[in-house]
Parts: sequence; C-alpha cells; structure tokens
Amino acid sequence: MAHKKAGGSTSNGRDSHGQRLGVKKYAGEVVRTGNILVRQRGTKVRPGTNVGIGKDDTLFALANGMVKFTNRRVRRFTGAFKMVKFANVIPYVKQTATVAAK
Repeated sequence: MAHKKAGGSTSNGRDSHGQRLGVKKYAGEVVRTGNILVRQRGTKVRPGTNVGIGKDDTLFALANGMVKFTNRRVRRFTGAFKMVKFANVIPYVKQTATVAAK
C-alpha cells in the first residue's frame, strides 16, 4: 500500500526565451557598415553620427569605423536637462601616400 497521497502537479515550469538585447559592439571596437551596435527596447541609447536606427530601435553602423559612446545633455520639453547616451561611429580616413617633392 502507498503511504503518501498523490502530490498533484506543479503550476511552474514555464518561461519565455530571452530576447538577446544589449550592446553588441563596445567602445573602441572596429565595425563595418551594417553591423549592429545595440539591440534595445525603446531608445536607451540614441543614434549619433554615422549610426542609424531600425524600427525596433536597433542601432546599426552607417559607415566603417570605430565605435564611440558619448553622454550629452539634452533639453526636455519642460526645460530641464537630461543626460542621454549616444552611439557614434568615427569613420576611418583613408591616408594616401604622399611623395615628397625634391
């Protein structure tokens, strides 16, 4: 004979998969055009120079270069200031070899 009653089933055991959000390319990293810099919900980080924004607020590079994050004070509609983070891509300048004239 069993000495324990039936335990019943648990209502736990379900969870949704993570959305893989966050910074994908950090400051100082080299990126190519189209590389994803930040995946986010809302604009925690705003697009700066040479950075575009997708319809899901994903930031991506518009030029080859190096990633740089900056903080800037932005005036709100109330007149107050808020610190906002911007993602920028500093493009590489192609250096041409110059021959010294003699």
